[in-house]
Amino acid sequence: MEGTLAASTWATVIATVIGFTAAIVLGTVVAAALWWWRNLQEVLEPYLVVANAMPKTACVPIFYVWLGATLSVYAMSLAISLFITIIVIYNGFQNVDPNKIKVAQTFGATKRQILAKVVLPGSVPTLIAALKVNAGLSLVGVVVGEFQSANTGLGYLIQYGSQIFKFNIVMTAVTILALLSSLIYLAISWVEAAVMRRR
Repeated sequence: MEGTLAASTWATVIATVIGFTAAIVLGTVVAAALWWWRNLQEVLEPYLVVANAMPKTACVPIFYVWLGATLSVYAMSLAISLFITIIVIYNGFQNVDPNKIKVAQTFGATKRQILAKVVLPGSVPTLIAALKVNAGLSLVGVVVGEFQSANTGLGYLIQYGSQIFKFNIVMTAVTILALLSSLIYLAISWVEAAVMRRR
């Protein structure tokens, strides 16, 4: 049981980190593209809102057929967290002080320089908020994916324990998930404090 618990915890942690990192990187890139090309934003925004509102658990069987047991868990983590990440970061880009952008334009800054020197630094609080939202959602996505398709992970243990009425397994996995959530929150709070001290 101890070996299974350690392996399952590690599998959940790895999947969460991969999903979290992918969502932040892709979300920032897509948000920057939406800011850069306003026409693209006008086309994609309704689809992003619909995709974010859609219940992602319905996609688990599709991901399982397309990607297999392991990759479907990563895909579920990404699917749950990506769209809200794009929306949050893009709104942060939109709320950057327009006077700062005008000053940069006055001094001849290119659009790329404005993005790198004005928009991204001005959106740091929003990026931190996206980290907080994304971390929890990534963990939720991993656990949901493990419920449906995995043969390891804390979500799998919860599902397995409930099926054989071993609620000590269920409660142990739930407790570890609570500890992981707390550690993620503390890590992001540390990053937030470090970034704010340097601003």
